[in-house]
Amino acid sequence: MVKRVFVAIVAASLVILSCGGSAAPAPASSAPASAAPSASAKPSTVSLKVAYSNLTNDNLSQWYAKDKGIFAENALDIELVAIDGGSRTMAALISGDVKIAQLGGSEVMSAQVGGADLVITAVLAPVYPYHFMAAADIKTPADLKGKKIGISSAGGSADIATRKVLAAFNLDPDKDVTLVSLGSHEQRTAALLAGAIQAAVDDPPNLTKLKDAGYHSLYDLAGQKLAAANTTIVAPKAWVSTNRTVMQRYVDSIVASVARMKKDRAGAIEVMKKYFGATADRGYDDAYDFYLNEVTPALPFPKPELFVDAQATLSKTNAKVKDLDVKTILDASFVQSAADRGLDKK
Repeated sequence: MVKRVFVAIVAASLVILSCGGSAAPAPASSAPASAAPSASAKPSTVSLKVAYSNLTNDNLSQWYAKDKGIFAENALDIELVAIDGGSRTMAALISGDVKIAQLGGSEVMSAQVGGADLVITAVLAPVYPYHFMAAADIKTPADLKGKKIGISSAGGSADIATRKVLAAFNLDPDKDVTLVSLGSHEQRTAALLAGAIQAAVDDPPNLTKLKDAGYHSLYDLAGQKLAAANTTIVAPKAWVSTNRTVMQRYVDSIVASVARMKKDRAGAIEVMKKYFGATADRGYDDAYDFYLNEVTPALPFPKPELFVDAQATLSKTNAKVKDLDVKTILDASFVQSAADRGLDKK
């Protein structure tokens, strides 16, 4: 069962707000090789809280692993905690309320240069999975001038993606439009449907109800297949160093989940509808095809090139991000171990 909480942003997390297909084998990691779970003895079950920051199918593999017993197969008793927005999710991770989090790479970089010591073990969405949805009266990019555009938070994944779109339109995000921080993906969608904003990035299955409400796609960012770290798996480096076996089981579960979902369309859609609270079927077949074929990698290697856009954007307001060596916060050994054991093909 998912527990939805609203975590107060602790003082240690204030620095965060100051900034606001299958992958090829990853470069060798400097981290110790992750040991494969022993087949000779069943490991003891480990219980831990894991947070996800937004209601998006970037997290579908996590939900499926929970609901279909894949975490349990890997001796993990996972309590999923849904927290609105990356900033609050990062606050929960830094405070120790959760041990692992799934949120945008941009939030991780901001936290890292602000004093946190984190490690990313996977990138679940290595491309921008968005369409830029606009109200019916916005026919051209020029019509966006003076309009309100929703983001989740400054420096978050949706903010980075939105700025990418506006750059393609030759619009200045800080002068030509008003960016409205709404807190989370869910709240962006709700604000569009309420008419409180005139445009925002969004993704399936939400595109169906937005189109029903008169919105249209002004820019297909997903179709550009641009490298991004839209959603990552991240944990404190100190915790990972003493719980490598637990992190390996978690990453193994995610890789196995993706492999099974590709063979279980009905089951994946069932899980998706549960978490989105769907009462109708429309949009979920499209969401399955889009995420399983276009977004979600079989092997979610964390690669430095996925962070280029976010680093460039964040560096404009935080010079420390420019100097960050992204390789120092990536550990590809967990995904590599899963790949070596063929978990993506089972």
